[in-house]
Amino acid sequence: MVDADALAGLREKIDELDRRLVELLNARARIVIDIGKVKHQSGTPVYAPDREKIVLERIRKANRDVAGVLPDSCLEAIYRELMSGSFALEKPLRIAYLGPQGSFSHLASVKKFGSSVEHVPVVAIASVFDEVGRGHADLGLVPIENSTIGGVVESMDAFLEHPHVTIVAEVLIAIHSHLLANCAPEDVKVIYSKAEAMDQCRSWLDATFRDAQRIAVGSSSKAAEMAAQQAEKGVAAIGSSLAAEVYGLKTLFANIEDNPNNVTRFFVIGKVGAGGGPGGAAKRTGDDKTSIIFTTAHKSGALVDVLDVFRRYGINLTNIDTRPSQKRNFEYYFFVDLAGHIEDEGVTRALEEVRGHCLQLAVLGSFPRALEVL
Repeated sequence: MVDADALAGLREKIDELDRRLVELLNARARIVIDIGKVKHQSGTPVYAPDREKIVLERIRKANRDVAGVLPDSCLEAIYRELMSGSFALEKPLRIAYLGPQGSFSHLASVKKFGSSVEHVPVVAIASVFDEVGRGHADLGLVPIENSTIGGVVESMDAFLEHPHVTIVAEVLIAIHSHLLANCAPEDVKVIYSKAEAMDQCRSWLDATFRDAQRIAVGSSSKAAEMAAQQAEKGVAAIGSSLAAEVYGLKTLFANIEDNPNNVTRFFVIGKVGAGGGPGGAAKRTGDDKTSIIFTTAHKSGALVDVLDVFRRYGINLTNIDTRPSQKRNFEYYFFVDLAGHIEDEGVTRALEEVRGHCLQLAVLGSFPRALEVL
């Protein structure tokens, strides 16, 4: 038997706490407006990745200090949305991403920047760079690496063609695929998705929907749109949770990917100078990465010489990828992520020495290391 009086008393306490929370959030928002005015006067970018990292770290610490019962992930999600609203108060942000709506890039953009900014779909990764470079978008979000399939060549190639774009942050997104449809599971006859998405769910599909026809389309979002339009024909799609929301589909089966630890790393890119720190890089946080691109001199052991410089300075290289230069046969660009910030003395000195072994070297950006998978 429910004690109605006790329940009513607890709900009154909740209502009073909610009122106080709204009051405090609006007091915070008024300070945000003042910050926006100061930033506007000094020409400081609205998005500050170093500040974002500090705020989230303080929230996690505060949660520990008060022996909080809410998980850190819950508070982080609340504060990401709160920061999204703050961006809108300072200056509405436009974030370009690889569309269409409901894509995993769209999902990553919403998870990173919240729902209060403008998320702008474009048709290709190169178009994200174009929109940012032309100033049509404040920031862009591009996939750079997947834990299952490796580096994203379209993004690496785009950096070669857009020297005025810089990396200001990185984002780690868990990639969970879902079977979406508006028909019953036993009625599914055709499954659409991007070829890579179906490959990542192959074992599950073989075990669960062996007789269903699988048809590859240009994107998982397009597949979701087709499933919404052809539900009566038993059409389903493999896509994101956001695609289900955008296209009004039911999730028949969640998390059907064969690798449950599938993660995609995204770069947040901005126009050179967008980072807010000296030289346009994001400000130092003490836990940062720097991305560079270089080609080595045409001499024996040139790459070994470069790697040896980083070894001598004790700099950890966290990722190395290669791409053909497209200008000369058998000449390659090396994409490298290293631990540290461009302003760190060791990193600065190492890069100065490395230049002596390279035909070209460019710093693509320094940015805070992503700590959590969203």
